[in-house]
Amino acid sequence: MLDEDALKALRLEADRTHAYGRAPEQVVDFLLPQGGGSGGEGKTLVVLLHGGFWRPAWDRHHTAPLAQALAAEGYLVAVPEYRRRSGWPEIFDDVAVCAEALPMMVGAEGLRPSRTVYVGHSAGGHLALWAAARRRLPAGSPWRTEGHPDAVVSLAGCASLRLTDEWNLGGGAARAMMGGGVDALSSRYADCDPAALLPLGVPVTLIHGADDDNVPVTMSRHYAHAARDAGDEIHLVELEGVDHFGVIDPTSIAWPHLLAAL
Repeated sequence: MLDEDALKALRLEADRTHAYGRAPEQVVDFLLPQGGGSGGEGKTLVVLLHGGFWRPAWDRHHTAPLAQALAAEGYLVAVPEYRRRSGWPEIFDDVAVCAEALPMMVGAEGLRPSRTVYVGHSAGGHLALWAAARRRLPAGSPWRTEGHPDAVVSLAGCASLRLTDEWNLGGGAARAMMGGGVDALSSRYADCDPAALLPLGVPVTLIHGADDDNVPVTMSRHYAHAARDAGDEIHLVELEGVDHFGVIDPTSIAWPHLLAAL
C-alpha cells in the first residue's frame, strides 16, 4: 500500500510535456499508450487530476504509479499541474484553460481519442467534477463552456466543497483555498462546488475507501444521493479495507473498479 512519504518521493517520467500558460506549474505531462489493453491504444484520453487539498506540498508527480499503469493498459494519459499557492481563482483559471487546451495538445501528438474521461483524486476529484460541470455555470462566468468529458471518475474526491469546508477537512483546506468559508462566500462557493452545479449530465463513478480518514466515504455518499436526485447517472463503489491513498494504488482492489469505470 502506498504511503504519503513514498508518494511524495516519486517522479513522473513523461513522454511529452506541453505548457498551457507561462507559469512553471501550467504544464501537462503526457504518457503515451503502451500496448492495446482496455484503453484501446489511445482511443480513450484519461485526464488525471492530482490531489493534495489544493496545497503546494503535493504535485502531479505522486500520481506516477497510477498514470504509468493506465498508459500500460493502452490509455493516453494527461496529468495536468496547476497553481496551488494563491488558491481561488487561479486554480479554477488553470483547470479551465487547461481543459480547453487539451484537444490541441493531443492533436499535436497525432492522436485522435474518441473518448475523454476526467479522473481526479481527493482535491483532484473536486476539480474533475467541477471541470465537467462548467456548462452549468452562469452565462457570464469566464469558466463556462459547452464542452464536457464523456465521463468522470472521482477517487476519494472532495465532491462537495461546502462539506469540505463544514467538516474542516485537511485542516481547513477549502477555506484556505477559497479565501474564506462557505457562510461568508456563498456565491463564490456556488460557482466552484460541483455539488452545487448538478446535474452534470455525464456518467459519474465515485470510488471511495471505507477506511479513508482524510476524506470520509460519507462525502461520496452525499454527492451520489444529490446527483441521483438531480437525474445524473451515478455509480458509487465503496471498498472495505482501502484508505485515502489506496484508491490511486494500481496494486489495490480499487484498480479493477477504475478500469471498469473507464
